[in-house]
Amino acid sequence: MPAVTFSPDDRYNAFITTLDQAETGPGRLSGIAVAVKDNISTRGIRTTCASRILDGYIPPYDAHVVTLLRQEGAAIVGKTNMDEFGMGTTTENSAYGPTLNPSDPSRVPGGSSGGSAAAVASGMVRMALGTDTGGSIRCPASFCGIVGLKPTYGRVSRYGLIAYANSLEQIGPMAQNVEDVSLLMEVLSTHDPRDSTSISCPYRHTPDPTVTGLKIGVPEEFFGEGVDPRVAAVVWEAISRLEGEGAEIVTCRMPSMVFALAAYYVTCTSEASSNLARFDGVRYGPPADTKRPWHESFQERRREGFGTEVRRRIMLGTFALSSGYYGKYYAKAQAARQQVRNDFVRLFRTVDVIAGPTMPTVAFRLGEKTDPLSMYLSDILTVPANLAGVPAISVPCGTSEGLPVGLQVMGQWFRDEKVIDVAAAYEQGVSA
Repeated sequence: MPAVTFSPDDRYNAFITTLDQAETGPGRLSGIAVAVKDNISTRGIRTTCASRILDGYIPPYDAHVVTLLRQEGAAIVGKTNMDEFGMGTTTENSAYGPTLNPSDPSRVPGGSSGGSAAAVASGMVRMALGTDTGGSIRCPASFCGIVGLKPTYGRVSRYGLIAYANSLEQIGPMAQNVEDVSLLMEVLSTHDPRDSTSISCPYRHTPDPTVTGLKIGVPEEFFGEGVDPRVAAVVWEAISRLEGEGAEIVTCRMPSMVFALAAYYVTCTSEASSNLARFDGVRYGPPADTKRPWHESFQERRREGFGTEVRRRIMLGTFALSSGYYGKYYAKAQAARQQVRNDFVRLFRTVDVIAGPTMPTVAFRLGEKTDPLSMYLSDILTVPANLAGVPAISVPCGTSEGLPVGLQVMGQWFRDEKVIDVAAAYEQGVSA
């Protein structure tokens, strides 16, 4: 088969690296242009994590998910922009400049998989891979008006993913519609013995847009403080549509939400502190000056190679893990994380899925949120799914102020098929 020719639209800065022509072959994805987030290893193609410390790094191997794409004939056309090492909600924390939202170029596309979302939303590619540590697939899917799935933890191999927070992150599909997300998920979900967290649970499913008799739990906390009332109204209308299709709506409580954000940020920064220690100018990163004392050279390499937000999270995580503070912070965060999981276990005894807004607001303006705390608060509705490891999808459900709003559906562990079905039901009901 001939290679796919690719000419990206540079207006949105969605890509860090592009290929003029991408090889394609026979398979379920034959001839389909697919973009890959730049923290997923691609043999022979630069992979930077949007960080200066990896500028010019070319992996000698493919991530497992990239191998699967190639086996199914996908044309990998480039590596997408992102928040550096996946740390951000806007794709402004990139060493290669911010990505712009195709819905409104004055707005952020969300993060950290903003480049993948923008590439799909603008029509440059039909599908893309993102990664989701605390909402990094669902946030940009919501802000850009596309569909994005965070699979159940362990259902998609993380081999070849440059780690940020191992116990939280998952690779997942992004596309313009539920059917394409389902197709890409079918390709990605194979067991990989090289990833110790990989579980053999193949996804072989055709979306079934039937919700008759389905019980949808709607936690009050998902419409609480910080959620824009206009966004809440759009999401409630979407939930009412599902009720009109035959679903039963059950209002419920999720008390652990009060702990979720703090538990997430202590956990992810602690894991980042450990994972990013390898970038020391010896094993990875620009070569260190071996004529100087090691600690001086180490500090200089990391100060020059890492951006502000990455340095901030490394320092927060190092503090949380340090002697005398481990029990006060990291251990407490894990106890709170278990409470989040317990809430999901309790709720799934009486409901089939949980629904609410993906993000508390629509996409904000570039440069609007400079305070780290206000930025972190934007993740309040997405981090519970990562803490518990459950599948969650964002599907476009309308607009507020002319900007996309996402409906988030979370399901039971390894019931990714069910959240996809609910998303398909909403999508089909709107288009009918």
